[in-house]
Amino acid sequence: MNRSGYSDPSYPATVGRPRLDLYAAGLSGLCLLHCLALPLLVTIMPLVAQTAESELVHRLLVVATVPVSLRVIWKTRAMHRNRLFVAVVFVGLGLLLLAAFIEAVSAHEEPITLVGGVLLCSAHLWHWARQRGTGGIAGLPATSREH
Repeated sequence: MNRSGYSDPSYPATVGRPRLDLYAAGLSGLCLLHCLALPLLVTIMPLVAQTAESELVHRLLVVATVPVSLRVIWKTRAMHRNRLFVAVVFVGLGLLLLAAFIEAVSAHEEPITLVGGVLLCSAHLWHWARQRGTGGIAGLPATSREH
């Protein structure tokens, strides 16, 4: 048996073959998924489009977002060091809640939701980067974890 695990001595032992096998298997899997899932996806697209426009879906997503964001804020506890993070999270959540639940702004719901979502996502990514010690945004100091 040679280094590659094959007993045929004429079969070349190459270092990259296992990786190429994984790539080939992955591409074959993607092809299979494409062939099986695409017809199903095309069939259910009207239902997906209808669900995407549903106010209930938007409201449920916002209601699910609020406790998660508040839990992250609560776990940081040292709010004096995270004022910018907390402020951006509250502004983002406020905009999402405004767009989802206040009918008076329905004409501007999409841009309000977009800005709120970008603020919230950016705040959480920045906070995550700071917690990992990478500094997050250039020029702003990373805080150390104090337990």
